[in-house]
Amino acid sequence: MKHTLSVLVEDEAGVLTRIAGLFARRGFNIESLAVGPAEQSGVSRITMVVPGDDHVIEQLTKQLYKLINVLKVQDITAIPCVERELMLLKINATTNMRSEVVEIANIFRARVVDLGDDSLTIEVVGDPGKMVAIVQMLAKYGIREIARTGKIALTRESGVNTEFLKLRALEVKM
Repeated sequence: MKHTLSVLVEDEAGVLTRIAGLFARRGFNIESLAVGPAEQSGVSRITMVVPGDDHVIEQLTKQLYKLINVLKVQDITAIPCVERELMLLKINATTNMRSEVVEIANIFRARVVDLGDDSLTIEVVGDPGKMVAIVQMLAKYGIREIARTGKIALTRESGVNTEFLKLRALEVKM
């Protein structure tokens, strides 16, 4: 199972290296990593997606707390969250197929951010499922390049689990 960890750290040189080293020494892969300033000055938030069962994640959390610059570690996998990623896609798009690609982008609320003679660059923001879906839809045109930020997430103050609501809406329709 994939777990999403939100880690608050002191904003100092070498913190990310120590965290990555901790994971590497234990043979764990970090599937997604996003780092940026947090709400408090001098503190950064690291959001990472890590594969492993509950026991493994518990052990990693304990090890993270042993690092001097780590302030807080939270496994937010099962907590209602707002999750987003940013992705840039460069797609083959000759003049005669360009309108089809733009139409697909519009359906996903993506924006065309660059235009070449035979390509389009599209910016997509959304949850990780949206990223997978648009890549699948645009693959038939030929994807030249992809750049993704990795998942960022914050817990929902409302406590409302939108994934649960989506599933309920599907059950009602059936």
